[in-house]
Amino acid sequence: MKKITLTIGLLFSLMTCSALAQTYTVSVNQFVEHPALDAVFNGLSDYFKEQQVTVDFKLHNAQANMATATQVAQQMMGEKADLLVAIATPSAQACAQALSKVPQSMQRPFLFTAVTDPVAAGLVKDLQHPQGNITGVSDLLPVKEHMKMVLTFKPGIKRLGILYNAGEANSKSTVAAIQKLSQSMGFTLVEATAAKTADVYQAAKSLIGKVDAIFIPTDNTIISALESVLKIGIQHQVPVFAADVDSVARGAVAAMGFDYYKHGYQTGAMALRILEGADPATIPVEFQKELQLHINTKFADKMGTPPPAQLLEQAAKIYN
Repeated sequence: MKKITLTIGLLFSLMTCSALAQTYTVSVNQFVEHPALDAVFNGLSDYFKEQQVTVDFKLHNAQANMATATQVAQQMMGEKADLLVAIATPSAQACAQALSKVPQSMQRPFLFTAVTDPVAAGLVKDLQHPQGNITGVSDLLPVKEHMKMVLTFKPGIKRLGILYNAGEANSKSTVAAIQKLSQSMGFTLVEATAAKTADVYQAAKSLIGKVDAIFIPTDNTIISALESVLKIGIQHQVPVFAADVDSVARGAVAAMGFDYYKHGYQTGAMALRILEGADPATIPVEFQKELQLHINTKFADKMGTPPPAQLLEQAAKIYN
């Protein structure tokens, strides 16, 4: 009889725990589909799976359109999510703006990720003390390390082209940082901009004859049309470098970046803290500091710039 009683008690306990297990709803505004941002979402999602936390993700994609990102942000306000997440700067700005316009009853904690400069983007005023209902994880990278790698990969660069969308705050921040370094590192920065993916090919083409190499920051517009830039690089024997390692798998010759999947995983850890009651205002903005060098030897050869042996020895991953 005792055994039966214990078994019934255990079943009742398990049923009660199951009934009490919470399913969280998380609304996500991802600016565009490309490997780096997709990896962020996958890392975020996998973190919850590994923690055995049930989350109903409402994933929205703005398809690299700021107007769509704004519409998505407004839609998210009515989804009664436990947490709002924005992947990339334009989506984060759209969500922050939408959140600022809703009544207190519709306010939700908000977490950004894959945002290069949260202060310049107007998301937070202080990285250590975000205030409000907002915090997140930044993908700000040490630009000087990038430039050292580029100059080692192709010695003698005098004019470095940089291709970006001038409407993206994160890209403007990166360009400004490289511009500050350019004189001391012995090169001139030549800028070309594209407001939408359809403009990327012509913008890249405009750099030919003016630059010795092209660098692409973590710019969602340019990365979405990366193949257009690679085509120009191959045709004119101009190496194309990138700031994110996912672009190397697609054909950029090299990048000194970090794993965006890990970035998303780190975001997931912060998200769970907030869902469990932590106040975003008290959580400092986090950064990922573990850099990796990825090299694509096949495309480096196609662009007439074989990688030096010293970098091949340092590379965490080589595509050939």
